[in-house]
Amino acid sequence: MRKIWEFFDTMDELVYVSDMDNYDLVYMNQKALRTYGFHSLEEIVKKKCHEVTRHCSVPCSMCNNQELRPGHFKEWCHYDSILGRQMMFKDTMIKEDGKKYRMKIAVDVGKQEQWDSMMNLETKINEGIRIALQQETPSQTLEVLLAHMGKALDCERTYIFERNERGCDDNTYEWVASGVTPEKDNLQNLPAEVCANWYQNFRIGRHIVIKKLEDIRESDPLQYENLKRQNIRSLVVVPLYNEGEVIGFYGIDNPPEKLLDYVSDMLQIMAHFIISSLKQRNLIQKLKEMSYCDQLTQIGNRHAMIEYINNLQNGQSLGIVYCDVTGLKQTNDQKGHDAGDKLLINACECLKKSFGEYGLFRVGGDELLAICAGIGEEALFQGVKQLKNNLRDKSVHMAVGSIWEKDSFNGVNQLIAEAEKRMYRDKAAYYKKYGVDRRHSLEVGMRAKS
Repeated sequence: MRKIWEFFDTMDELVYVSDMDNYDLVYMNQKALRTYGFHSLEEIVKKKCHEVTRHCSVPCSMCNNQELRPGHFKEWCHYDSILGRQMMFKDTMIKEDGKKYRMKIAVDVGKQEQWDSMMNLETKINEGIRIALQQETPSQTLEVLLAHMGKALDCERTYIFERNERGCDDNTYEWVASGVTPEKDNLQNLPAEVCANWYQNFRIGRHIVIKKLEDIRESDPLQYENLKRQNIRSLVVVPLYNEGEVIGFYGIDNPPEKLLDYVSDMLQIMAHFIISSLKQRNLIQKLKEMSYCDQLTQIGNRHAMIEYINNLQNGQSLGIVYCDVTGLKQTNDQKGHDAGDKLLINACECLKKSFGEYGLFRVGGDELLAICAGIGEEALFQGVKQLKNNLRDKSVHMAVGSIWEKDSFNGVNQLIAEAEKRMYRDKAAYYKKYGVDRRHSLEVGMRAKS
């Protein structure tokens, strides 16, 4: 697995990483290696950062290791006598495999007015990060961060694209300046070939800077047409990596020309925050899915049912289909739980075929429920008929109770209870016809009366 700092390898600024305990250099990007006279990473092994960058035999007096913490950059300006340039340094702590590392990014700020402009932008971006990290959800964090970036960099649009399961790209987050037309809805499931050239660069650690759109008219015609349609004249796009794999990209459209090079470095630095927020979002989504989804049948559980009911709109028609998989206990006892699980899955598949567009839930060990908001009466009972045909084809039997009301917003639970009663009557009729042991018959009868 690649280390996070390796994604800065082609960055046009000096980047190096050292062990915070013993000051050993563990990484330099290509620019830093060339600047300090090395040709490969093997040459810096066991060399101290202060020996290489400051020509000192002891740690630098200006070392700020004690001030660093993960996720925050310590910024400071200093005239570097070794490089002979006024430099801006960005220092942060990175934790990897239980160890602490210091990552330093050195930016040549050149003239004083350029330095003042950059510092002003840095202040705005840092403020944006601070506010973004205070949001309640990772998605809100990303939206706030994109908005602050867009305003600070005076661009027209900021965005995040994520590669989906089909290998296409989805524009998942977007901010646009006043008067700029949003494009997010038009950029879903973008064909892979549109950004193919970009991904080739991403896989070798490169980002994309287009200073004039016409520059790619011949070399990348698909992307040219895609960007031209959006009235994009220039852009900066940076890849997003997760454990060394490219999972998407983010960037800005039409920034001021004088900021293009500086924006590239800033976006690469901030990619860490973007990835962190995306990971948190995905984790929360996964935990929510697990807490709302029945893991065997992959339909909703009782928690999901309660939320579904709470979100029903007033004035809707409502159909309820309450089902009980008959013979589940006997199947478990006689053929084992794997066979019982298969029976449940088959029954659920039949329910999905008839009512898959509505809310489906497993509300008990052998009980399944369909809540059909907005369904017509004829459609409901046609669906029930289809369900029974599907069950017969699968050699599965479920007792079914159904009910429909034109407007039942205030009585959903009562409708569910009535559908359940009808299901028990259907179940009792089934056992009366085909027979069942006396103990189970009594159990069914008692539940039907309750």
